[in-house]
Amino acid sequence: MKKSAANKESAATEKSAASGKTPAKKKSAAKSKTPATKKSAVKKPAASAKTSAAQKTASAKKDAPLKRQAPAKKPAVAPKKAAAAVKGVAPAKTVAPKPPRGESRTALVRRARRIDRELAEVYPYAHPELDFENPFQLVVATVLSAQTTDLRVNQTTPALFAKYPTPEDLAAAVPEEVEEILRPTGFFRAKTKSVIGLSKALTEDFGGEVPGRLEDLVKLPGVGRKTAFVVLGNAFGRPGITVDTHFQRLVRRWRWTEETDPDKIEAAVGALFPKSDWTDLSHHVIWHGRRICHARKPACGACPVAPLCPAFGEGETDPEKARKLLKYEKGGFPGQRLKPPQAYLDAGGRPAPPLGAG
Repeated sequence: MKKSAANKESAATEKSAASGKTPAKKKSAAKSKTPATKKSAVKKPAASAKTSAAQKTASAKKDAPLKRQAPAKKPAVAPKKAAAAVKGVAPAKTVAPKPPRGESRTALVRRARRIDRELAEVYPYAHPELDFENPFQLVVATVLSAQTTDLRVNQTTPALFAKYPTPEDLAAAVPEEVEEILRPTGFFRAKTKSVIGLSKALTEDFGGEVPGRLEDLVKLPGVGRKTAFVVLGNAFGRPGITVDTHFQRLVRRWRWTEETDPDKIEAAVGALFPKSDWTDLSHHVIWHGRRICHARKPACGACPVAPLCPAFGEGETDPEKARKLLKYEKGGFPGQRLKPPQAYLDAGGRPAPPLGAG
């Protein structure tokens, strides 16, 4: 029985094999089970690989624009900094007594030139306050003005030039006699040595004439850049900045420069103004320093440039008290008698030029 059943089964198998049905079913079954499983197993990693690749591509795309935009960020930041600087400068254009520390170069130039324009209106008659008739007298008077007032020099030079009118005369003078004349100016021995020395140099090296070049003037005994620029600007009409004690004090108060060396101050301030303005600028600043913006007690309340001054408040700010601090040398302005300070103020409380001033 078993054998017949087995034979039947084998016969059925052979028959089905001959017809080709069973192998097809097995093949489909095999494909449906084992290969399908493998395919599904393989597809999952492929999907994850594609996903990771896509993520990398997306991240690369995101990174790419950032790298391209990196250079574009620099100009985007610059306007913000520029705007911040402009905002910081704004108070300097108003009447704020103290402009910001971050004042731009352009704002500084504008403020400095505005101060000079204001002073030009207050002191239209500003000029060298030393009396002289020729370049020789001017260079000698300027040397004598060190450590004393122009008024004292003007009181001394008439006797000196009356006795020694030319460089040749002063070069041959007896030092003791010159010292006696110059005694009221202070440091008379050193000044005597300087004026006799420069007179000899003028006689021996320049034919008795004062040279009109800076490099020649500074070679004369007792003549530095300050004295040379006084002579060049006022005797030869060549622009120059005179950095005396008043000039140094005021330009630092106005924060035109923080330099302390006279040569560096000259260069820094000269860069703020046209060269043609240098000589008049020096007169305006020096006159203002002598009359209102004093070293110890500046008359801030009577100052015409107070709204533009970062140092406003260092002196007396009350207008009435400030007016009492105004100083004018004995003799007042040219051709005028000495008047009380109030006489030099206009209706608005500003220093006004005296009548008849040129």
